[in-house]
Amino acid sequence: MALDRWIALIILMICLAYGYAAFFTMDATLPPFMQRNPVWPSTFPKILSVIGALVALSVVLGFEKDTGGGKEPDIDYTRLGDYKIGQALFLLGLMVAYALCLRPVGFLGSTMFFLIAGSVVLGERRWFIMIPVAAFASGGIWYLVQEVLGIFLRPWPFFLGV
Repeated sequence: MALDRWIALIILMICLAYGYAAFFTMDATLPPFMQRNPVWPSTFPKILSVIGALVALSVVLGFEKDTGGGKEPDIDYTRLGDYKIGQALFLLGLMVAYALCLRPVGFLGSTMFFLIAGSVVLGERRWFIMIPVAAFASGGIWYLVQEVLGIFLRPWPFFLGV
């Protein structure tokens, strides 16, 4: 079995476990007044688990393969250096740094830094586009989470006290 099918099988197992938790364990502790709501806290996890399981199952069964005669090459394990693993590892490191910097630096600063640094790692060099897009994206997400959803999200560093 090819590597993509093995990965899809692992993702399928994760989706099945997540779906079991969403369908059978998350709703057991709901208070009675929430049980009559049309949308429960487990609605989105249920949708995610079903869609993820269907997509992973389609990869495991090979439905996504092109039948047009052209054979897609599998990953060549002898040439792993050609797949830009350094960029992927650097992006993973940026994600960890982003998670660690959220509280001390604040949402706006850490999100802008992550978006700008991530785009530089991926090859973008137009600063006059990167900075406004990162500022608009982080400000827009902060506004939606803070003001629309009503979830407190510290926008500035902790020492500003805002």
